[in-house]
Amino acid sequence: MNSRLAPLSAAIALTSTLLASHSFADSSIEGRITDEQSRNSYTEAVVRIEELNREVLSGTAGRFRLPQLKSGEYTLTVKVGGQEVERRTITIKDDETKVIDIVLNQSEQPIEELLVIGQAAQMQRALDRQRYADNTISVINADAIGQLPDANAAEALQRVPGLSIERDQGEGRFVRIRGISANLNSVSVNGTQIPAPEAGSRAVALDVIPSNLLSSLVVTKTLTPDMDANAIGGAVEINSISALDREGKFYSANVQMSYDQQTKQSNPAYGLSGGDTFIFGDNRRLGVAAAVSFDDRKFGSDNVETGGAWDFENGAKLEEVEMREYSIERQRLGAALNFDYEHDLNNTYFLHNLYSTFSDNEQRQAASIEFSDPIAAGEMADAEVVRELKDRKETQEIMSSTFGATHYIDAWTVEYKLAYSKASEDEPDTIAGAAFEGLDDFNDLTFSNTRHPKIYVPSNLYDASQYELTEIERTKSYTEDKQTMAQLDITKDFNLSDTAAFVKFGIKTKIREKSQDSDTWVYKDLSEDSSLSMSDFASGEPDYSLGRFGPGVSKDKVRAYMNTLDRDSAFDEEDSTLEDYAVDEDINAGYIMGRLDANRLRLVAGVRYEQTKLSSKGNALNSADELITVQRNNEYSHILPSAQLRYQLGDSTLARAAWTNAVVRPTFEEIRPNFTDDGTEAEFGNPDLKALEAQNFDLGIEHYMDSSSLSAYLFYKEIDNFIYQTDVAGSPAYSAYDEVITFRNGDKANLIGIELAASHKFESLPAPFNGLLIAANAAVSESDAEISSYVDGDIVKRDIQLPNQSDVTGNFILGYENEKLSMRIAANYKSEYLLEVGNISNKTADIYQSSQTQIDFNATYELLNNLKVNFEVANITDEPYYAYVNKEQYNAQYEDYDPTYRLGFTYSSF
Repeated sequence: MNSRLAPLSAAIALTSTLLASHSFADSSIEGRITDEQSRNSYTEAVVRIEELNREVLSGTAGRFRLPQLKSGEYTLTVKVGGQEVERRTITIKDDETKVIDIVLNQSEQPIEELLVIGQAAQMQRALDRQRYADNTISVINADAIGQLPDANAAEALQRVPGLSIERDQGEGRFVRIRGISANLNSVSVNGTQIPAPEAGSRAVALDVIPSNLLSSLVVTKTLTPDMDANAIGGAVEINSISALDREGKFYSANVQMSYDQQTKQSNPAYGLSGGDTFIFGDNRRLGVAAAVSFDDRKFGSDNVETGGAWDFENGAKLEEVEMREYSIERQRLGAALNFDYEHDLNNTYFLHNLYSTFSDNEQRQAASIEFSDPIAAGEMADAEVVRELKDRKETQEIMSSTFGATHYIDAWTVEYKLAYSKASEDEPDTIAGAAFEGLDDFNDLTFSNTRHPKIYVPSNLYDASQYELTEIERTKSYTEDKQTMAQLDITKDFNLSDTAAFVKFGIKTKIREKSQDSDTWVYKDLSEDSSLSMSDFASGEPDYSLGRFGPGVSKDKVRAYMNTLDRDSAFDEEDSTLEDYAVDEDINAGYIMGRLDANRLRLVAGVRYEQTKLSSKGNALNSADELITVQRNNEYSHILPSAQLRYQLGDSTLARAAWTNAVVRPTFEEIRPNFTDDGTEAEFGNPDLKALEAQNFDLGIEHYMDSSSLSAYLFYKEIDNFIYQTDVAGSPAYSAYDEVITFRNGDKANLIGIELAASHKFESLPAPFNGLLIAANAAVSESDAEISSYVDGDIVKRDIQLPNQSDVTGNFILGYENEKLSMRIAANYKSEYLLEVGNISNKTADIYQSSQTQIDFNATYELLNNLKVNFEVANITDEPYYAYVNKEQYNAQYEDYDPTYRLGFTYSSF
């Protein structure tokens, strides 16, 4: 029998046994856990029947349910934050549903206030959820997100073991899980996977989503069959607020001002959230919650980069270098509107909506220097110099609406969802480049410092009259990604000889449409008839901290001149047409799984089936210089078994083991059918690419104590059909070509690593030291993959590490809190990683991002009841971005940001 089908056979056999069995346990216990004073709900409380060793976590509105019980007398316990807060004896009869409202009185129970608010409470709640989960997850709760200077969801997630982030202009943007690229992970909002606004990509940039709209972030590292399988590293679940978690009206407002040291700019941010619960008739409840946030940040960065343009065959000589100064304004507007309706404890409905827009207005001044001959530091050469302006406004939008319901019918649970989500990226009028070329070569240029080169030039290089406007490239583009989803899940609970079990099965369909439409205009040879001196377009000299920059270019003057030119005659039909594409992707899935609790052992096993239908349409330029339309179709399917074990070694220690399978489709850039072919050079996508397939093995141990936790995990991933970009010129199909750039599947890639995490609160120390706490985590991993290409007609192979995979990532947090004050200092580290493969036959051309350590500080003080002041410093040590080629001393890109300071006030009713 095929080993991959063995779990399917086992799952079918287990399901058949369970469905055929007759259960004599038809009673149940259900209810809600609330606080007597605030009437707020306790989510993630552990509800346990001691005699049966059965436990569940309370969910939204504090609800819990323990079905399929035999009649008899039981001891019911409740733990909140690791402390037992309720113990009572429950007697149930045959076919009885016992409804229990557990109201906790903090004055009588040993629940400290810090179990509701504070760093220790947030840490404990997250650990409780991780501890009792069927699979391996990491959790950040809403309170914890606000405790560090994390402006968006990506930066909040960098604190999770095994996660690291990719930054853009110093801000967290994409999330890598266990060293796996963001394109190979998934992101969902309120249970609905969201599309990606960026052209060609599947990765969702999480800087679009402000952190104060969220109730929790959950990272799943081992998938179960009822989850989408498109996550090799892991899946990020973003959950927004629910009014049913609180009783009655609640609200929170915050205002913040930040100061960017690089640009000396002050920037405001505002947030408002609130909700109410309405009770109708026979205790029916409608919860309405809304949140909105806005921030406007003006900042910048200074950059010097070579792009890897070094000649290492004759020592280490620099071929070209570019100085860049960025002025950026980013605005984020986010809103959430959620409706939760509880008809009764057995029937609930929800409609959750999230909207976020991210506007990035970026102006880049650049001075590009190309030496006549490569030079070493201290040597002199003549050079061509081009000053260039780029000016663009990019707006990304994400919206998601999900309607769903849950119905408990005796031993059955029926859940369904309908969702629509849309992401878009709009660049309506971009100056992609306004180039001012030097009238002649400049003489006797040199540089020092190969890490961040400082250029020494003659004085006339800073004279705007020495340059003339030669070309302006103007573009516009619009990318849209829409997805419609329908899902049905059905669960049947069983009690087999006092052993709790369930079987779950379901179906899901996703219809996705992604397209890009772009246009390009190129105004060429502008100084051919009459000189257009840069003096007529010059602005003041940019504030450039890495050396002297020289005159800048005024965007207003360039746009005013550009608007006088003939736009129609400048239209570039080829570039405009070749960038357009449309891809339709339909995924139909079904699964069956079961869970069995046998004393200390919990087993979850099952299989998922996913069918993918793909239709892609694009444009191409053939060797006869004809523009043609190309359409391609593809269809494939995957059977994805999995099995996960959780074993309770003792009251405080548990072990986990998992074998899972995942599949990730190629990115839209990789599969779009567009191509160009001039007879000697070609570039094209590859619609026939196979999906990446991964087998994942996890083994771990977790230990929990009253004020401490420890965990260690070993993970291994074997990835088939690894995708990379390559040059296939010289291959049998392209033997007459000089260059043919495309994408292809590799054989295998492997990743092995270990994750360690620990936390401790020093509550046994005498005051005031009993407010200290620490948390630390680290992930150490190693990967290898094989790539190949053709060089002079021969195939050449070499091994590389997985791109974007750091061998070491880690966090260390030192915190202190008491009744009024809460402080944290946090350090985040990631080691170097492969950023770009330069040359298949020469690894000295590979570009790496250097290691980074960022330190952030946060302090919150309660001024009055419900009023807090917050002070934050991000990037205290002014950690730059640095990428290098060959060896760390040779610059590919250096970018400096400086620290950011924030001061804010928060007023809340809870």
